[in-house]
Amino acid sequence: MMFVGFLGCYGAIQESQCLLGTFFTCLVILFACEVAAGIWGFVNKDQIAKDVKQFYDQALQQAVVDDDANNAKAVVKTFHETVREGTARTARSVSTSILKREDCHQKIDDLFSGKLYLIGIAAIVVAVIMIFEMILSMVLCCGIRNSSVY
Repeated sequence: MMFVGFLGCYGAIQESQCLLGTFFTCLVILFACEVAAGIWGFVNKDQIAKDVKQFYDQALQQAVVDDDANNAKAVVKTFHETVREGTARTARSVSTSILKREDCHQKIDDLFSGKLYLIGIAAIVVAVIMIFEMILSMVLCCGIRNSSVY
C-alpha cells in the first residue's frame, strides 16, 4: 500500500504519465481484489463464523487445560470482551465450560449477523474512495498529456 501511495504522489509531483498509469493500474488491481474478497466473505460468511467458533473452542480448551497458556487466555479474554460477555473466565469444570462455549457460540453468531451491515458500509466507503482515486489519477494523467511542455 505504501508503494502504491508513493507511485501516486511521486507521479503527481513529477507529472509522470508512466507513474500515474502504474498507480491507476495498481488501484484497479487492488479494487478488484477487494471486491472479490468482499463477495467471497459474504458468500462464505457461515463458514467464516464456523471457523471463528472453532478457533474460540481451541483457545478456550488450551486456556482451561494449560495454566501457562497466556496467549490462549488473551484470545479468550478478547472474545469475551468482544461479545460483551464480560472479562475472560476460564472454567475448571467441563459442564460450565460447555455452557459458556454454547453461549459464546450464539453470541458470535449474533455478532456476525448483527454487524454484517457495518462491514458492508465500510466496504462501500472504501470502494467509493478508490473509485475517486482512480478517476482523479486518470484526470491528472490526461491533463499532463494535454498540457504544453514549458
